[in-house]
Amino acid sequence: MKSMEPNKKGYEMSLIHTWELTSMKLQSDGEIVNAVVQTYWKCTGTDEDGNSGTFSGATPFDLNTIDPDSFTPYEDLTEAQVLGWIEAAAASYMDHIDEQIAKQIQQQIAPMSEVSDTAFPWNAAS
Repeated sequence: MKSMEPNKKGYEMSLIHTWELTSMKLQSDGEIVNAVVQTYWKCTGTDEDGNSGTFSGATPFDLNTIDPDSFTPYEDLTEAQVLGWIEAAAASYMDHIDEQIAKQIQQQIAPMSEVSDTAFPWNAAS
């Protein structure tokens, strides 16, 4: 998935997203066995220069909303199917994900350093 996100300098940053599933929680209830009710994932965004940042998230799925007639058994799930659910759920806050990734990339491009009070020029030892 490609998206455009303005960075702090006001120009657009094109990101290529790579999604990775890191963990899942399963739950059973009656005829629904081993349903995915929680996912943990990472979305890595890479810009055209190869700089990247990663956002980690968790997406819950309500067991009570699963239709037994269209339920896919755990052993038949594919990575693409589960990532599709996650991407669909994350679509509503993709701007936030991209903003966090863009901040990480901007930090790589123009690193910021912190100076403690003991290193201020007026506090330097003579």
